Amino acid sequence: MVTASLASRLNAARQRHFVGRANERALFQTAVVANELPFSVLHIFGPGGIGKTTLLGEFTRICEQLQIPAIYLDTRNIEASPEPFLEALRTALNLPPDTAPIAALAARPGRQVLLLDTYENFAPLDNWLREVFLPQLSAETLIVMASRFAPTAAWRSDAGWQALVRALPLRNLRPEESMTYLTSRHVPTEQHHDVLGFTHGHPLALSLVADVFAQQQDLKFHTENVPDVVKTLLERFMQKSPSQAHRTALEICALVRLTTQPLLAYALEIPDAQEMFEWLRELSFIEAGKQGLFPHDLAREALLADLRWRNPEWNDELNGRVRTYYASRLQSAGESEQQRLLTDYIYLHRNSPILKPFFDGSLATWQDSGSLLPDIMRDQDIPALLAMVEKHEGPEAAQYARHWFDSQPHGVTVLRNLEREPVAFMALVMLNEADNAEIQADPATRAAHQYLQTNCPLRPGEGSTVLRFWMDKDNYQGFCAAQGIIGINVIRHYLTTPNLAYTFFACADPDFWSVMFAYADLERIPPSDFTIGEQRFGVYGHNWRNVPPMAWLALLAQRENALLPQIVSQPKPVETLVVLSEPEFGAAVHDALRDLGRPEALRGNALTRSRLVMERGKPNASPNERALTLQTLLKEASELLQAVPRDNKLHRVVYHTYLHPAATQEQAAELLDLPFSTYRRHLKAGVNRVAELLWQWELQGNDSLVKNK
Repeated sequence: MVTASLASRLNAARQRHFVGRANERALFQTAVVANELPFSVLHIFGPGGIGKTTLLGEFTRICEQLQIPAIYLDTRNIEASPEPFLEALRTALNLPPDTAPIAALAARPGRQVLLLDTYENFAPLDNWLREVFLPQLSAETLIVMASRFAPTAAWRSDAGWQALVRALPLRNLRPEESMTYLTSRHVPTEQHHDVLGFTHGHPLALSLVADVFAQQQDLKFHTENVPDVVKTLLERFMQKSPSQAHRTALEICALVRLTTQPLLAYALEIPDAQEMFEWLRELSFIEAGKQGLFPHDLAREALLADLRWRNPEWNDELNGRVRTYYASRLQSAGESEQQRLLTDYIYLHRNSPILKPFFDGSLATWQDSGSLLPDIMRDQDIPALLAMVEKHEGPEAAQYARHWFDSQPHGVTVLRNLEREPVAFMALVMLNEADNAEIQADPATRAAHQYLQTNCPLRPGEGSTVLRFWMDKDNYQGFCAAQGIIGINVIRHYLTTPNLAYTFFACADPDFWSVMFAYADLERIPPSDFTIGEQRFGVYGHNWRNVPPMAWLALLAQRENALLPQIVSQPKPVETLVVLSEPEFGAAVHDALRDLGRPEALRGNALTRSRLVMERGKPNASPNERALTLQTLLKEASELLQAVPRDNKLHRVVYHTYLHPAATQEQAAELLDLPFSTYRRHLKAGVNRVAELLWQWELQGNDSLVKNK
């Protein structure tokens, strides 16, 4: 007996539920069996939920029946640039890593089909595909594109492509096709009339109706004159979810950019979310990508609108859980994982009233940023970067830029287009790496340095940076895709650079940025405005001692629902850091060791608001939680003494005095068989050694204590 594979069972199930599209199927099948292809590109387009992906799946099955090779690529899972696209094609063709996929595809004999789904995500790559990639393929290759949008004007205006492209709009299913689908999904026949009157044959709406019936077999569906079919059906579906946990899982999936099983488990506060994850994956309006699950765009917006209207407090709670999940992984993740986590984190802010214009102009068009590739600065880039500065800020500013390019080239990030040309850049200046003459020569760095010297001088090992230049070639500092990428890179710098004490942000038209920068907790540095040529600039800054990275992320979460600028400028207070001198820090360690066994006494210790405690604990931890964190840190630092032979005797004294104390110090000295004067000398040295270890961590960040272990 031959056991059917899971893939064959999936295909069979999909084929059972596929209905209609007879004309589209006939057009495709006639084309692929013709002696000469009547067209080389079949461009299918239609609104979300109309069934484009389902139709491409049917085309693939037709190819299987005809034994015609078909390669399917979902562009949502591919970065919109040539190298990732070619790598995805190489993988789909099962080619060795060193094989050129275009040549291999072009060399394959006979008829073949390449299907590109969600092609709208490849808008930045459209010119390259049309002018470079496709012309290299054989005349026996049929390319099928499925997009929300009709072919661009470049396809229609090119005399060559006009004859080779066939545009095929998709419409709703006809009534008889809709009824066939409902029957295949076991929706009662007596309900079909009302369902059709409600959905008008919209494929996604029909599938949602079937999902609702699957949840409740005895449902009585009544026609309602509601224009937003998808929203109303999702509300029905939510009401009939198997449990509150299932409903919450769906709400989480709508909130986040991509849903993974670990994220779902964390947000649901359960140890294993496999059952919920599998339930989500089976829903008709949930799609699966390489990195996780995501709902259909119409479904996402309908779910979120309903959640925010119905229960805004619960919406905030779920947002908070997801943010904590991302934040807890940001600092320990590798560079590529950090980029993804930051993208996911920033995605949560896409509807912020203050940031929405920024997203609408840049990050909201996520696919646009796929054509911009961050890179290091190379010598050959410098003339183009200086030309950008001179164009937007004048020749004097270009001289300052030239100096920092030479002095700190590692601080420059260049954004390149698909032709590898620099089209935008950002330049960070590390004040702690510059000498005083360099700093004083530039009005922006001079203003930042003066503020530091007056208000918060750097301690040993601390750093401070100025985002000195940031611009797009055409849009300067205006909203665009490049600014979205610059923003992500700046945030990553904030969150991952050790020992940052203060960061500064120099910008043109500083009054314009006041509301947005206030939202991001950047304050205007007085007096810092300066003029270069005829253009006025200002400097904003953030104190990472007072509001460290995790507390900063928590602050942004608090401000997410701010509606007015005055609300943004007066947010809910966030616990700030206490910055102690080394002698004050040592005295606080001595007091904390004395109170080690009394958490209630530790709450008043200044160390509970020090950097090492605030960064180790969770954002917005309570005083009790910070006291417990301090207690843990003191024990860890004390235990480190035991690992060093020369400090072992100090560990024994600290252990019997504070960690597992004797009744009195005299008894501790007797237990250790030490004269009391020697015991007191060792105790003082042990406390000082614990303070030294913790002070090192206070200055150097979370990793230093771990490394010392």
